[in-house]
Amino acid sequence: MIKQKYSIKIPEKATKLVLLIIAVTLTLSVAILPKVYADQFDDQIKALQQQNAQTRNTVATLEVQASSYEDAISKLQAQINTLQQAINANLAKQADLQRQIAEAQAELDKEKKVLGESIKAMYVEGQISTLEMLASSKDLSDFVDKQQYRNSVQEKIKSTLDKVTKLKLQLQGEKEQVEQLLKDLQTQQTLIDNNRQQQAQLLAFNQGQQDAYNSQISANKTKIGELRRLQAIENSRFNIGNMRGDPNNGGYPSAWANAPQDSIIDPWWGMYNRECVSFAAWKVHQDFISGKNNHDMPYWGGIGNANQWDENAINWGIPVDSNPTVGSIAVSNGGTWGHVMYVEQVGNINGQAAIYISQYNASFTGQYSEGWRYTTGLVFIHF
Repeated sequence: MIKQKYSIKIPEKATKLVLLIIAVTLTLSVAILPKVYADQFDDQIKALQQQNAQTRNTVATLEVQASSYEDAISKLQAQINTLQQAINANLAKQADLQRQIAEAQAELDKEKKVLGESIKAMYVEGQISTLEMLASSKDLSDFVDKQQYRNSVQEKIKSTLDKVTKLKLQLQGEKEQVEQLLKDLQTQQTLIDNNRQQQAQLLAFNQGQQDAYNSQISANKTKIGELRRLQAIENSRFNIGNMRGDPNNGGYPSAWANAPQDSIIDPWWGMYNRECVSFAAWKVHQDFISGKNNHDMPYWGGIGNANQWDENAINWGIPVDSNPTVGSIAVSNGGTWGHVMYVEQVGNINGQAAIYISQYNASFTGQYSEGWRYTTGLVFIHF
């Protein structure tokens, strides 16, 4: 709250020399100050914010793509792992078949040796004529037994050779199939691994882009902070002396004043807390309740930008002009959002029209402040 309202006047008994020094100082100050207006800072801030918004959208798209790449890499790696298991199983099968082939070959060599010896024995017996074999036999049955034995040996050897040879051929065929399967699996694994590497390269490129865009967003935030600092300086150009705060925040509701800025939207006007428009709307409402105003604060469809207030007021039939009065709302239309202030007092300082104002967020800090300023560039809404 404002404990003491006053109007500053230059003493009538001030010397002409003092007046001359003040006039020269003010002239030099105005001449030295660059002709820079708040709106150019607002435009730059708005452009940077739009750029950051677009960049964030791009980063969000890249994050979705990165997630897709990571998912593809994960699935491809799972396929590679499955193929590797199949390769390992077939390598084990290949080794087992090779062992069986070696055993079959050893058995075949053994049977060939037996066959050779049997053939040799039968060849020696074959030199004897049937008549001589019959004569050397004890009887006819002995001759028959010898002949049957020879036939039996021949059949057994032939059967064993055929069995071992067939097994070896079968094993060899299975081995060739396994080798071809291994070759196919390894080729497939190589192709999938190449695909995985491509996805990994795309992911790395994607992450590089994200890093670059995030760096750009960070740089823009730094620029925005500097522009806001400059804009705050520009907004204070017409201040007379330093603005001061108030522990009671000008009477602004504590629930709104103590909450983080822009964390609450009031239910009556749709405006964010600790903004200039929220404070001004609350002051208008308080004056209407006390009977000082003819109009309560309207609900303008949740439109909270300060530079829209004068046009909205005209549309509602609320007077707007360039003449400040106590309880009126001062509107600055400069910049992207403008600024609104509550007029506490009206005065004249250094021969210029001045007003004592209370306000919120003049320096983009979400804080309350009050003090004197010139009326340059302002219009006033008379609720």
